[in-house]
Amino acid sequence: RHSFPTRRSSDLAYASKKYEIQRDKNVEKIKDILPGVNCGACGYPGCSGYAEAITKGAEINLCSPGGEKVMELISQITGKNGEKSEKMVARVLCQGDNTKVTKVYEFESEIKTCSNANLYFGGDKSCMYSCLGYGDCRKVCPVGAIKNTEKGLVVVDEELCISCGKCVEVCPKKVIKMLPYKSKVTVFCNNKEKAQVAKKNCQVACISCGVCKKACPVDAIEIVGNLAKINPEKCINCGICALKCPTNAIRSELKEYRIAEISTEKCIGCTACKRVCPVSAIEGEVKQKHKVQESVCIGCGLCFEKCKFDAIIIKNKVVKE
Repeated sequence: RHSFPTRRSSDLAYASKKYEIQRDKNVEKIKDILPGVNCGACGYPGCSGYAEAITKGAEINLCSPGGEKVMELISQITGKNGEKSEKMVARVLCQGDNTKVTKVYEFESEIKTCSNANLYFGGDKSCMYSCLGYGDCRKVCPVGAIKNTEKGLVVVDEELCISCGKCVEVCPKKVIKMLPYKSKVTVFCNNKEKAQVAKKNCQVACISCGVCKKACPVDAIEIVGNLAKINPEKCINCGICALKCPTNAIRSELKEYRIAEISTEKCIGCTACKRVCPVSAIEGEVKQKHKVQESVCIGCGLCFEKCKFDAIIIKNKVVKE
């Protein structure tokens, strides 16, 4: 009969204590790395709670304010790897300021908040879905990224936004949405009424006409509940929907734009690019060198994909202020 050495309880207690001390040290190190805004976007009670959760196995990529940089520093401490997350920002999907909608009554209250105004007939604006502009979202923003405008709306500074989502939770009209920072073409409307009612209540309302959907070269737009919706996964930020929208409900915030250019050396005049261009920006007859009209081109890239002779390149140009 063989006897096997057994680990004494004192050894186990020592190892457990040693691990606990190391874990406590890591909690402090991680807490020092986290931004300290205690926004709760990670799903834990503040930065301390998240630091402790990480040492117990939580994902290391949940800190929206810290982003990639914080994730990498935590990775160095824990040895864990985390997937890079896309930056999300809050956007107020409304342009219905006091010049574009009408006041249906004067809201007089000692406590002027959106939640209070919403109790009285859904607010004091003619559009039932509009931003009320009293700044409940501004008050809960931990980094001061939201400001009131003089015309009765609020705006978000996307460079300051930390993606905590507190403004989304507090908005009684549900007019604030978290959208990818990279998405620069947005439907700035939340109105779900039929076209006639929506247009009557707001000058820049989406009227669900479907013009944007038809114009989109990559099928990124749907009409859902009388409202145009852009799929950010499909959208290529070409901005054609914003150009075509008859009510200006869609807005483009592009700081640079894409444009196609055709090489006269490689182009054989097959007209394949011309046939797929959704805005007729390409000139040229069969067997002639083709040319792109820069003022018309939206940079959708369909011509680039269609050309079999590598005669087309897509360039970026900065939007002139």
